[in-house]
Amino acid sequence: MSASKTGYTFLQLALDTLKESCGPLSVDEIWELAVKKGFAAKIESQGKTPNATLGARIYIDIRDNPNSKIVKVSTRPTKFSLKDKEQKTIQVCQNSEKTSEIKPVKAPKIPYKEIDLHPLLVTFVNVNPKFNCLCKTINHQNSVRASKGVNEWMHPDIVGVHFYDDDYSSEVVGLQKKLGYRNFKLFSFEMKRTLNFDNLRECYFQAVSNSSWANEGYLVAYEISNDDDFLQELGRLNNAFGIGIIKINPRIITQSEILFPSRISNELDWDTVEKLSGINKDFKNFLLEITSEKRSNNIKKIYDEPLLEDRSGDRSCDDLCEAYAVEKKIISED
Repeated sequence: MSASKTGYTFLQLALDTLKESCGPLSVDEIWELAVKKGFAAKIESQGKTPNATLGARIYIDIRDNPNSKIVKVSTRPTKFSLKDKEQKTIQVCQNSEKTSEIKPVKAPKIPYKEIDLHPLLVTFVNVNPKFNCLCKTINHQNSVRASKGVNEWMHPDIVGVHFYDDDYSSEVVGLQKKLGYRNFKLFSFEMKRTLNFDNLRECYFQAVSNSSWANEGYLVAYEISNDDDFLQELGRLNNAFGIGIIKINPRIITQSEILFPSRISNELDWDTVEKLSGINKDFKNFLLEITSEKRSNNIKKIYDEPLLEDRSGDRSCDDLCEAYAVEKKIISED
């Protein structure tokens, strides 16, 4: 049953609760407030999933009742309000526009730069056994200038390489070389400070464009929305296009998360590799190093330096990354 003997229904509960609310609410938020206000207690039989029943009643009323008092005001996340409340809000805004100048609300300024996140990612993929790779930042300023739009979304922020030589004995490595096997895997990383519904499409397809040439491509961010609808959309895009998602944890870098793994491509897109090499000297030097007969002993010159344990051994890479993140104002000091 969805009502008590007195006829109090889930729909009436929604109306009473939204009347008491300070703003639009999701179905779960409506039910939570209804419990606090005592409206939920008026319904005798709530069933095992009262939230689902409540949601169904609201959707049916909006769909089938032309005089419904409830209106859906947002989709992601889905929230509802009362029509008369929304009309009053619109009227107040219109009156305010007529009587005073409305200053646009500026988004809070992020105190650090995107490139400040690079050492954190470089450290994570260096120590994480899934990657175990060396990285190099690709400086966009070092690219050949072209007409506007020609090289747009061509450059990954960071490229990485994992050498299979480190995985096998010298005998196996020698056999692989004789058989013509490639002894490395290439990674491409597109870095962002935040990732949410506002910038998802642009960021994801930038990563598709920048990273699809590699064996594995990733979109990386520090702040990633944990909204259920957003994560489902991330999963759908990952399934369709294969770009993985990494969430950086500056406080404990080793606990950064691979939210969605990259689809592995056994073949490189050589046309794109050739173009990147031709227009950016950082990428060209990166290729020259990994394909040289003898790897350079001076890793710092070729690759970005990860924040590993200091010489004294007193601080781990987690400690160093956290201190670095505080210094760069990526996180606050506790």
